[in-house]
Amino acid sequence: MNNFIFLGPPGAGKGSLAVKVAADYNIPHISTGDIFRANIKNQTELGKKVDAIIKSGGLVSDEITCELVKDRLSQDDAKNGFILDGFPRTIPQAEMFTAICPDVKVVNFEIADEIVIKRLSTRRVCKACGANFNILTLPPKVEGVCDKCEGELFQRDDDKQESILHRMDVYREQTEPLINFYKEKGDITDLDAAIETSELMGIFKDKFPM
Repeated sequence: MNNFIFLGPPGAGKGSLAVKVAADYNIPHISTGDIFRANIKNQTELGKKVDAIIKSGGLVSDEITCELVKDRLSQDDAKNGFILDGFPRTIPQAEMFTAICPDVKVVNFEIADEIVIKRLSTRRVCKACGANFNILTLPPKVEGVCDKCEGELFQRDDDKQESILHRMDVYREQTEPLINFYKEKGDITDLDAAIETSELMGIFKDKFPM
């Protein structure tokens, strides 16, 4: 089974690689945010609970989060495997998930802070269609204009340096301990996330043959 958990700081390129792996391995790329939104939209029992918690300003518990993930992984498109991006976020979630799905390959995206800051602070997003560009590595043909729909490009607030540094602090505090958790279990593979996604994909396929 190709069951993957992708770990790494914001800007490490987990999402970009996940898109390619999902397509080539024919498995879904799943984020907890997507699961939350789908359940809330469809007004499932778990979705109603999550909606009420979020509207009250509370945090969704590890137990409910794990239940949502377990339910998502029971769907047909995940029968041959999956990529979890953004889950687990904490040690308790990892412990609960190990009980649910013990057969999983954890991939840790290693990258220096300065590269993350450079990548995220130079990202631009289309207000109309949501397409992503980078003024250094993937610039639009016309500055400030989306190649796909000619919408206006802007810098998200969470891509500004102060927000990036805060997100990285949150990652270190909450999620980085997971790396040691999985290393102690011997279930983790490190990848150099500083290289281009196409090259990284080749390394990934070598380490995890289809």
